[in-house]
Amino acid sequence: MTSAEPLSPAALSALLHFYADCGVDWLLEETPVDRIAEFAEQRAARAAQRRDRPATPQAAPVGPAAGGPAERASAGAAPRGAAPAAPVAVPDADAVAAARLAAESAGTLEALRQALEGFGGCNLKNGARSTVFATGSAASGIMVLGPMPSADDDRDGLPFCGRQGQLLDRMLSAIGLARDTVLLSTVVPWRTPGNRAPSPAEMEICRPFIERQIQLAAPRRLLLLGNFTARFFLGEDGTIFSLRGTWRDIALGPLTVRALASLHPQDLLTAPANKALAWQDLLTFRHGLTG
Repeated sequence: MTSAEPLSPAALSALLHFYADCGVDWLLEETPVDRIAEFAEQRAARAAQRRDRPATPQAAPVGPAAGGPAERASAGAAPRGAAPAAPVAVPDADAVAAARLAAESAGTLEALRQALEGFGGCNLKNGARSTVFATGSAASGIMVLGPMPSADDDRDGLPFCGRQGQLLDRMLSAIGLARDTVLLSTVVPWRTPGNRAPSPAEMEICRPFIERQIQLAAPRRLLLLGNFTARFFLGEDGTIFSLRGTWRDIALGPLTVRALASLHPQDLLTAPANKALAWQDLLTFRHGLTG
C-alpha cells in the first residue's frame, strides 16, 4: 500500500495533471474499469481497420520498359546534376570493432560525445540531422533511456523533445524529478529512416557507445522506456507489457545497475489507457530510489 506523503504545490500540480492525462475524473468510481480490456479492444479495432482498408493499386510503369534502349544508353553515365555517391559502407564487423575502440578510449562523457560525433562507421548517421547524446545531470544517479531519436529529437539534437518530451516531463514531475536533474539519453544516437527499427548490425555498432555512456555516468537506477530499450538491455523477446514493472540487474563491464522497464511516452500518447500501468511503474521506480 502506498503511504500518503506531503507534496509541494508544484509536485501536487504535476501529479494532478498526470492523473488528468490518465483519464482520472473521480477518486473512486462506482464500478471498476478494466483498462487492460479497454486497450485490447482499441488494438482489435485498429487491426480491423487495417484489414478493411482497400489495397492501393500499383501504378503502371511509365516510359521505356526496363532494360530497353533508353535505360541501356543511360547505364554507363550518371545523370546530370545527380547527388554525389553515398559514403562507402564499412563492413559490419569492422564497424563494431571501431565503435568499441572509440567508446573504450573515452574517459569522460564529453570525450565520448566527441568520439560519437566523429564516428563514421554507422550508416544511420548519413541520413540523420543530429547526433543525439545524453543531456541533463548525472549527479542524481538516475538515468532515463529511450530507444532512438524521434523527428523532434533529430531536429533539436536533444533526447525526448516534442509531445513525447512534454509528457515525460510531467511523468517525472509526478514523482518529484525533473528533466535537468536526471540524465536523459537514447540507445541509438541517430534517427532511423522512417522511424524503422534498427537492424541487428546497427544495434551492435551503437551498443559500445551507449554501454560506455552508462559506465561513465555510473547511475544507481536506470529507467528503460519502450519495447526496444527493454529488449536491448534485458536480452529478452517479450513485449514491454511482460518486461515492465520489475527491477532487474544489468551488468555493464565492472558496473551493475538496477533497472526498471516501463512504457515509452509515445505508447501512452497512442493508447492513453496504458497510462495507469505507467503510473504504477513510476511509483515502483520512486520507491526504488531509496533502496
